[in-house]
Amino acid sequence: MCGIAGVVSLNGRPVSAAELFSMCEVMTHRGPDAEGLYTSEGVGLAMRRLSIIDLETGSQPVRNEDGSVWVVLNGEIYNFKTLRRDLKDRGHSFYTATDTETIVHLYEEYGAACVDHLRGMFAFALWDKRRRQALIARDRLGIKPLYYTEVNGRLLFASELKAILQSPDVERRLDWNALGRVFAFLTTPSAESVIAGVRKLEPGHLLIVGEGVTPRPRQYWDVTFEPDRHHGESYFVERLRDLLEESVRLHLTSDVPLGAFLSGGIDSSSVVATMARVAPGPLKTFSIGFREGAYDERPHARRVAERLGIEHRELLVEPAALEVIESLVWHLDEPFGDSSAIPTYLVSKLAAEEVTVVLSGDGGDELFAGYDKYRVEWSERRYGALPAPLRWALATAGGLMPEGMRGRNSLRHFSLDGWQRYLDAVTLFRRHEHARLFAPEAGAMLSGCDPWRDEAECLARAPGGWLAALQYFDLKRYLPLDILTKVDRMSMAHSLEARVPLLDHKLVEFAATIPPEMQLRHGRTKQLLKRAMRGVLADEIIDRPKQGFAVPLAHWFRGPLADFLRDLLLSGRSRQRGIFDPACVETLLEQHRRGRPLDLQLWTLICFEQWCRTFLDRTARPGSRRSPRPTSVLGASGG
Repeated sequence: MCGIAGVVSLNGRPVSAAELFSMCEVMTHRGPDAEGLYTSEGVGLAMRRLSIIDLETGSQPVRNEDGSVWVVLNGEIYNFKTLRRDLKDRGHSFYTATDTETIVHLYEEYGAACVDHLRGMFAFALWDKRRRQALIARDRLGIKPLYYTEVNGRLLFASELKAILQSPDVERRLDWNALGRVFAFLTTPSAESVIAGVRKLEPGHLLIVGEGVTPRPRQYWDVTFEPDRHHGESYFVERLRDLLEESVRLHLTSDVPLGAFLSGGIDSSSVVATMARVAPGPLKTFSIGFREGAYDERPHARRVAERLGIEHRELLVEPAALEVIESLVWHLDEPFGDSSAIPTYLVSKLAAEEVTVVLSGDGGDELFAGYDKYRVEWSERRYGALPAPLRWALATAGGLMPEGMRGRNSLRHFSLDGWQRYLDAVTLFRRHEHARLFAPEAGAMLSGCDPWRDEAECLARAPGGWLAALQYFDLKRYLPLDILTKVDRMSMAHSLEARVPLLDHKLVEFAATIPPEMQLRHGRTKQLLKRAMRGVLADEIIDRPKQGFAVPLAHWFRGPLADFLRDLLLSGRSRQRGIFDPACVETLLEQHRRGRPLDLQLWTLICFEQWCRTFLDRTARPGSRRSPRPTSVLGASGG
């Protein structure tokens, strides 16, 4: 596990080692154990290393036999031992025992198609000295991040946005399209960042860069949801058990202490139960909870650990946890509206005290239809047959009701048609709310942005029936942009490697063949996974209602954090930015105080203001006491 960075000159401009070191220095948390650098004419590759596999000889960058191919890798290649044996049989020689070295030899054999042979989580950059080309690639599901930008005849890339921002060539301007999506769907888009001109390499994509080559991302993998009607449910149950065990075995490869996050839900419990069966040594698990019982999963996690005979540690989170917000925002790199980043940060800190690698259960909801929103959509689809005049009447009635009045949003919601209704259910600030939230000048900058259209187009492209479309949509959007971003940034903030065995691409491809009626039955979620785990996990764990990784922010914002909330969002610095209408923010605060659940909206506003202070006002690091003048972002155009 590492943080990688690099520069490819497209016009012959020399690459500075000092620039590469500055890019790596802000990612020391991703790799506190070592630093590596390779420079040649027109290129520089750099990395920070967190030692996981091959502690003695696994330093990067890694080369091939004659030094004509070099690579830096962030992540893990889980099938590297099998690949290594095959490559040796083909005549390749190795000088390390690390998984990274397999990439250079695969490239010698297959060129850019080397990515097709990799089973793991990765973002890597490879330099072919003979062709004077770089190959940059990201894993299929987007477990590991990769940002890049083309500026002044050079392509810069890095594991984190803040590393790219170390370059004086990169101007800190807001991408308004990205900002619009944050306040609609909690995160920036899949191919854009909040900084204009800086892009993300999307999951399952690669990029070839060099003199005379136009950098253009190319997709090398996608998943297709096609139900297999040739097998019965027993086949899928057995196949799922086999693939889960195989994936967990691969994910246990490590030369350092290893544990797991355990919430007590079926996903993390399934991973931990499989670990307990196949791991060669004792395990440790970690969980987090709250005094508010509706948010506290610690008792469930404790029962799972006790049943499996695993050493278990847990942490109680208090409102004072928001003292880490500066650190959260620094590590997240971009405005991020999912408040579960708080407990993820804290449970990662807890785990990092004892282990260097953890396995998590992320991905189970997308693969096995576990989200409550799928169940709600199943129930609401009956409203899809409402005639247009009746939907119009519902919309009209809702529009006549005062803002915040109970039932208003429900009437408007059921007046929508098709995917618009589903997107409405997962929207943070709706279209008409955007118009009130943003100040007039900021609203003008956002006038050409339509995140709802972009998401509706993604849903319309999704193959299969309605459930397959939602699963595909979440695998392409919610999973990499929210869940995996949160887990990667919050774990790496503490130099902890988080692995996700449910997202092994072989397991993902299998899950896409499960008939939908085996996944969601009569509105009950995860039916196949539950059957597969019956007898492995206690029935009380399998059958308990889904709880989710939520935070009691609503209670905190009406109580011990009320003053903090108001002081930050209505501060002089926030007002001077000219982005939000202060009267609208005041209204949101008052409506929340009176009981309307707006905690997620307020949290997103908090994160954005703190992001502006950290990255636009250039507060150096978390904990800095500088109070620079607030940066005006009006007049900046999108990328």
